Formats: sequence, structure tokens, C-alpha cells
Amino acid sequence: MWGIGLFESLFPIFFLLFFGVAIYMIVSTLAARARENRRNDASPRLTVPASVVAKRAQVGSSVHHNAATHTSSTHYNTRYFATFQFESGDRLELPVAATEYGLLVEGDHGLLSFQGTRYLGFQRQ
Repeated sequence: MWGIGLFESLFPIFFLLFFGVAIYMIVSTLAARARENRRNDASPRLTVPASVVAKRAQVGSSVHHNAATHTSSTHYNTRYFATFQFESGDRLELPVAATEYGLLVEGDHGLLSFQGTRYLGFQRQ
């Protein structure tokens, strides 16, 4: 009897705590994205000689359960990145679209256009 009463009294607290943490995580993620977009918008658009030195893909997944049909489905998402090296030897990794990722080849030399951490394009030479 004591355990059920304790659960009933603590459940609202844990529920509100969980809900609060979830809202905090969503708001902080949106705020971080907004800050990065503002920084990118304030950065100059640059086009500089660079080489493609590496490519990578980051695969994420999430499982969705449907209680009504007792089924689950897995959804995958892939983010693509390319690392560019400038003539100075400095490197910069940028997120790129899947279509761009497929066109970039390690060892390519050309002109990289970017704004902050935003990839704008790569033109082979």
C-alpha cells in the first residue's frame, strides 16, 4: 500500500521533470541552430582554392512504435560531410547535401565557396 501511494505522489513530479527536460532540450537545440545561422549570415562569403581531402557520412536511426497496430518501424537519416584543405594547410569540414557529396572526389582541386560553416559549392579546376 505504501509503495502505490508513493508512486501516486511522485509521478506528477517525475512527469513534470521529464517534460521540462524535453522542452529544455528542444529549445536549446533550436537556439543553437539560430545562433549558428546568425553567425553564418554575418560571415563573409568566401571563394578560395582548396582540395577535397576527406569525406564521411554519419548515419542516425530512430525507432517508432505504433501502439495501435503493435508494430515498429526504423527510420534512418544520413548527414554528409566533406573536409577541404586550403593552400595554407588549414582544413575545414563542412556539411554538404547528398547530391554534392556524391559529386565530390577526394583529391579534387578547385574553388570552394562557403560562408562561415555553410557550404555554398565547389568548382573543380
